[in-house]
Amino acid sequence: MNDRTALVTGANKGIGFHVARLLVEAGFSVHVGSRDIEHGERAVAEIGGDARLLVLDVTDPGSIERAAARVDRLDVLVNNAGVQPVTGPPAETGVDDLRRTYETNVFGVVAVTNAFLPVLRRSAHPRVVNVSSGTASLTWSSHPNPQFAHGSPRSAAYRSSKAALNALTVFYAQELAADGIKVNALAPGRRATGLVPGAAEGGGDPAEGARGAVRLALLPDDGPTGGFFSWDGTPVPW
Repeated sequence: MNDRTALVTGANKGIGFHVARLLVEAGFSVHVGSRDIEHGERAVAEIGGDARLLVLDVTDPGSIERAAARVDRLDVLVNNAGVQPVTGPPAETGVDDLRRTYETNVFGVVAVTNAFLPVLRRSAHPRVVNVSSGTASLTWSSHPNPQFAHGSPRSAAYRSSKAALNALTVFYAQELAADGIKVNALAPGRRATGLVPGAAEGGGDPAEGARGAVRLALLPDDGPTGGFFSWDGTPVPW
C-alpha cells in the first residue's frame, strides 16, 4: 500500500478521472469515488496502479456512511462531483432546479467532508480540494471576464452553487486550520467534459484542469489555505 491515500468524488469520468489518475502517478493510493459501479470499475481498470473503487453517491447519506466506514486513512479529499442540470438565468430557474443543483454541488460536499473529517484529522498533511468554477467569481460576474461574455446571468443555479461552495471553502479553512487541514477551491477552467452539453466544443483538456487540483493536494505545510485558485495556480478573485 502506498503511504498516502486520497479520495476523489465523481472520479469515473472528466476532471475527476484525471485527478485520480495523476494522484496515482504521484504515488497515492486513490479511492475512485463513483455512484455507478460499472463506470467506476471501468475507470479503476483504466487508471491502474493503486486505484480502487469506492461506491459513493454524494447525495445519499447511507452511501456516504458506508463509504466512510470503508476508509480508515485519508490524506487528501478532492470534492469533485458536480452537476449542472439546468443552464437558464434566474428568472427561468425553478426552486426544484436549484435544489437539485445544490444537493450535489453544496450539500454533498458538506456531507462528504464531514463524514471523512475523522480520518483526515489523523493525517500528517491533510488537504481538501473543492472543485469550483471561475463562473462562481462574483468579481468576474460583476465586471465580466472576457471568457464569460457569452451571457453572465445564465446557469444561475450552477454558478450560485459554486459561489456557495467557495464560501464554505473559506469557512472550513478557518475552522480546520488548527488541525493542519488546508482547504482550497479550484477553478479548473472550461474543459471538454460531460458536465454541460456542448462543452466539448472549445473546451480545454480536462487533464490540464486536473493538474491544478493535484497541485493543491500536494501543497507544502507552509502553503495557502482558504484560497481560490485557477488551474495554473493563479489566485482567482472572489
